[in-house]
Amino acid sequence: MTRSGGTRIPLAVALLFALSACTNSGPLPLVPSTPGMSVVPEQTLNEVVVGVDDVKGSYNPHTIAGQSTITTALTSLLLPSVFRAAPDGTPQLDTTLMVSAQVTKTEPYTVSYTVRQDASWTDTAPVAAEDFVYLWQRMRGEAGVVDPAGYRLISDIASREGGKTVEVTFSKPYPGWRSLFGNLLPAHLLKDQPGGWGTALADSFPATAGPFQVKTLDQPRGEIILERSDRYWEQATTLDRVVLRRASHEGTVTALGDRDDQAALIRADAIALNTVAELAKTTPLVSKPVPRPEVVQVLLRPAAPQLADPKVRQAVLAALDREALIAVGTGNGPAAQLRADSQVTPPSRPGYVPTIPPGTGQDLAASTRLLGEAGFTRPDGGVWQRDGKPLSLTIAAAEGTEPYNTVANQVQRQLVLAGIPAKVISPPANQLFGQDLVGSPNGDQGSTVDITVVPQVDTGDSAATLASSFGCRPSIGDGSTPIPANLSGFCDQTLQPTIDAALSGRMLVSEALAKIEPVLWQQAVALPLFQVADLLVVLPEAQGADVGAPFAGPLSGAAGWRREGG
Repeated sequence: MTRSGGTRIPLAVALLFALSACTNSGPLPLVPSTPGMSVVPEQTLNEVVVGVDDVKGSYNPHTIAGQSTITTALTSLLLPSVFRAAPDGTPQLDTTLMVSAQVTKTEPYTVSYTVRQDASWTDTAPVAAEDFVYLWQRMRGEAGVVDPAGYRLISDIASREGGKTVEVTFSKPYPGWRSLFGNLLPAHLLKDQPGGWGTALADSFPATAGPFQVKTLDQPRGEIILERSDRYWEQATTLDRVVLRRASHEGTVTALGDRDDQAALIRADAIALNTVAELAKTTPLVSKPVPRPEVVQVLLRPAAPQLADPKVRQAVLAALDREALIAVGTGNGPAAQLRADSQVTPPSRPGYVPTIPPGTGQDLAASTRLLGEAGFTRPDGGVWQRDGKPLSLTIAAAEGTEPYNTVANQVQRQLVLAGIPAKVISPPANQLFGQDLVGSPNGDQGSTVDITVVPQVDTGDSAATLASSFGCRPSIGDGSTPIPANLSGFCDQTLQPTIDAALSGRMLVSEALAKIEPVLWQQAVALPLFQVADLLVVLPEAQGADVGAPFAGPLSGAAGWRREGG
C-alpha cells in the first residue's frame, strides 16, 4: 500500500488505520502479541541530567586541591552545614540540620550549637559533636586548607547532650563564626582512615547526610548518579535522582538539543557561548553565568629564595601582560566580565571595591630598571643573571586544573620573552598544596616553587580570607616566632595587628583592607586576575533549576527541582 507520492506504508500500520477509521472511539489499544502479557508504555525517569565538564575528585571542599564545580555541586547535596548562603549571600541557619546556633558567652567567647536529634549519616551514626571536633582539628593543623584562620581561633570544643549540643570556645572574639562548620564530614569513618586527611573524600563519600545519596560515582565513565536518600530525615526530594554526566562542550550542547540533558553547568569560553546561542534559536532555554568562589591569582612566593627581594618580585610582575593572562584564562567566556582588581574580595561579592593601583600592567622598562637595582644584568640581551647565575624560575599549577594550567603556561611564555628563564611543573593537587608549598614548622624553606597559579577561595568571611591568605601565625613550638600561614609564604609583622583586629571585630574589614591592600600591591606577592565563572543552561524540563545562592552553586537547590515533560 502506498500514499500519493509513492511512499510505502507497512501493511500492519495500514490495517491499524483502517480499524481506527471504523470506530467512533479513536484508535484501538495495542494488543499484546503473547497471551497473558500486557503492554506498558515507557515512562520518563523522574530525573534531571546535568552536563558538566568533568566529574573527577578529590571532593573535599575544605582543601584547595578539592575546589571545583563538581565538588561544590556534590557537597551541597550530600554534606550537612550549620549555615548556608541565603539568596542575598548572608549566612542563614540551616534548620534541616540545626535547632540553634548562637553566642552564649563573651568571656570566653563561646558559641553553642544544638543539632537536631534526628540528623544522622546514611550509616545511622548521628551528626554530632565529634564531626565538629574532627573538622576543627584538621582545619587548624593541615596544609592546603581553605580559610583556616577562623578555626585557628578555636581553643576548645565541648560535647553535651550525647553530642547534640556543641560548645565552641574561642581564644578571641570572632564575629565571622557563622562561616565555620559548613560541609561537616563523617568523623567516625574518616578519623582512623588509612591515609588520613589527605585521602578524605579523594574518590568517594563514605557516608552522607543530605537529601541525596550516591548511587554511582564512576570517574572513568564520567558519570555520577545521585538518588533520593531514604535516610534523610526532612522532606523528601521531588526528583528520584540527579545525574551528572561528563562531555565536551560540543557534546553537552548536542545532548541539550536532543533533550538527553535537561541542564548543563560548564566553564564556557567564547566558542561555547556562541554554540549555546545558536541552540537557543531552535530550543527554548535559559542561560546564566554562575560565579564560583575562586579568583585565579599568580603568587610570587617570598618564601622562595629567588623571590625574597621585593624588587625582584616587582620586576617579575612588571614583565607580565595581565590583560593577556586574563584573556587566555577566561577564553572570553563569562569570567571575562569578572576582572579581579582587589587582593581579597572577589568581584561578584557585595562590597567589592577595586584597589588596583593606576598604571598596573606590563612595563618592561620598569622591569629592566628593577632587576638592575637588584643586581642583575642581561649580557647581550640574553637572560637575566646575577653572579653568573640566571634568574631561573619554576612555575607550578596543579595537574589537570583549568584555567590554572593555561594561565601558568602563558606566564612562562611571557617571562621567557622578557629574558627570565622559566619552566612549568604540574604536580598532583594534593602534593602541590600539601607538601611543595609548605615549609617546616621552624619556618625553613622546603620548596623550590617560585611562582604558583592557584585559586584564592572565598568562604564568605573576608577577614578570614585576609588572615588566611596574607597573615602570620604563631609557631607550633613556643608560640613566639611568627611563621607564614599561607601558600605564598608571606608574613609581614607590621601588617599583622591590623589583620588580627579585622579578624576579631575590633576593626571593620573595610577599614583594614583600606590600610592593607596598598601594601599588598606594593609587596608584589599576588597578582589577582579574574573570578572563575561557569555557564548554567536550563531547559524547560528542569523546573526550579537556577543559579542558586551566591557561591552555593545551582545544584544546591536540586532538592526542590521538578522534571516536567520531556
